[in-house]
Amino acid sequence: MVTQLPSSSQKAIVYPESDGQPMAENTKQFELIVLIKKNLDLLFADDPNVFVAGDLFWYPVQGDNVTRRAPDVMVVFGRPKADRGSYLQWQEDYIPPQVVFEILSPSNSAKEMIAKYKFYERYGVEEYYLYDPETDELSGWLRSGSELAEIPQMTGWVSSRLGIRFELSDSELQIYRPDGQRFLTYIELAQQREQAQAQAEQERQRAEQERQRAEQERQRAEQAEAQLEALRALLKERGINPEQL
Repeated sequence: MVTQLPSSSQKAIVYPESDGQPMAENTKQFELIVLIKKNLDLLFADDPNVFVAGDLFWYPVQGDNVTRRAPDVMVVFGRPKADRGSYLQWQEDYIPPQVVFEILSPSNSAKEMIAKYKFYERYGVEEYYLYDPETDELSGWLRSGSELAEIPQMTGWVSSRLGIRFELSDSELQIYRPDGQRFLTYIELAQQREQAQAQAEQERQRAEQERQRAEQERQRAEQAEAQLEALRALLKERGINPEQL
């Protein structure tokens, strides 16, 4: 499937949506890409105008189907959530992705990474994060005018756009949400949900037990009151005023 845009000469420029290459070269790289992408999905789930994508071709220049990049993860503020075959910037109010992430793989060359940096710098990325899972090295760049300036210290860095915090712990990247919750894997999220459901069930059972105890106390109080009324009636039948006892 391709996205086509008619030109003034009635010819169609084809913007390929795939280069035939895999998203990741190994499981570690893949898991990190999915971790970041899915947790950002969760972070902005309630904002309809934040678009998060993974391994999606971004074409910044109309009529140019060669100038393109597919960041491992990119975030675009001001664009609606929707399925896309590629990100054609001129069809997106000319808004470029503000934040991009790259996870290094063994085949990434220095030349390739320099080219990516220059691309992101030229076409308006505000925050660029690069992580090497083999060396546990995290780098980041922040836009300053027309340039992307390196962030001198990434440990503890908080993204101004995303509000997330980066930490390097136990030889791996840890990312934290604005509420302090660590980015979790799918398995961790599933386990967390199961624990929450189990806790909710326990709370429901405790509430039901409390309700039953309260109901039993009410019934005992009613029985005691009924017995007291019966005793008063009996005393009155025998000419005894129970109020004078």
